[in-house]
Amino acid sequence: MPTIPLKARTPLFSWPQINSNILYSYFAVASVAVVMYDWALIIGQEVELVWRQRWSLMTFLYLGVRYAGIPFTVLNLSHNLPSVEVTDAVSIIIYFVLNWMSLGVATMLNVIMICRLHAMYQRSKKILIFLVVIFLAVTIPCGVIAVMVSIHTSAEESILSGTYMCSYDLEGDVNFLSSLTWILGTVWEVLALCLALWVAIKHLRELHRPSTQWTIGDCIVVLIKTHVAYFASFLAVSCLTLSYFSPTLSDSSSEGVQIYGGILQIFWTIQMFVLGPRLILGVRDFNAKVVADSDAGTGITTIAFQERVHVTTSSGV
Repeated sequence: MPTIPLKARTPLFSWPQINSNILYSYFAVASVAVVMYDWALIIGQEVELVWRQRWSLMTFLYLGVRYAGIPFTVLNLSHNLPSVEVTDAVSIIIYFVLNWMSLGVATMLNVIMICRLHAMYQRSKKILIFLVVIFLAVTIPCGVIAVMVSIHTSAEESILSGTYMCSYDLEGDVNFLSSLTWILGTVWEVLALCLALWVAIKHLRELHRPSTQWTIGDCIVVLIKTHVAYFASFLAVSCLTLSYFSPTLSDSSSEGVQIYGGILQIFWTIQMFVLGPRLILGVRDFNAKVVADSDAGTGITTIAFQERVHVTTSSGV
């Protein structure tokens, strides 16, 4: 459950610092554009596979992740636009809201991952208990760290030539604490990937009957494809963020650092609000195609995680 990176800034701003922050605001605009474009791109598929299906836990998780992206990126944009007047109190509140929203979305994504792995392991109670224990072991420390970061962070507004800037005072080693959340999140994602790959290899080795090979094999491919894409994006964002917390970058306000932070913001937005919802949407799309083929008389009636289990588009995964 990573927290969003925050850098301390000195109260006395110079023109290079102002220009670099204006540059960063362009990336904030790009983040909003990415989320809105992706929403417009798949809204038809979403209506068919989510809104018109029987509602379940996965439905609420999908909608939570998908529609948290719009207010998150808009708030982030308003927070970084130099032309928008923001008081000290409002600035720190927006930061806290963004931070806790990121934790909430990350928690929902991890719950989605638990449901996927639980289904892949044929709803084994042992694997569910194991995943829940690891999930709590990661989530609780991240929540405690988020509270500590909130307590030790303050903001101060400055105005130069009509440009509104906000400086943050980070007491103690807040960046180190924030980096710990990304390390814990990376450990969780690596574990989830290993479990997914293991069950995929196991299922592929156990395929003997030609009648089930296509359906099970293709569903495993869909699951692994969406999982690997999401993991790769998370790993890239995690590495970029941990580098962003380094003293060399955290103490600099140069344009290069702002560009680095802007690219990180876009990648982070894609990982959370674009690839995250596809963990559910990709599987539901595959299930819908299998059901359509079955109705057409191709004889495909069983798929996915357990033989002789019929999975429809309203399945839990």
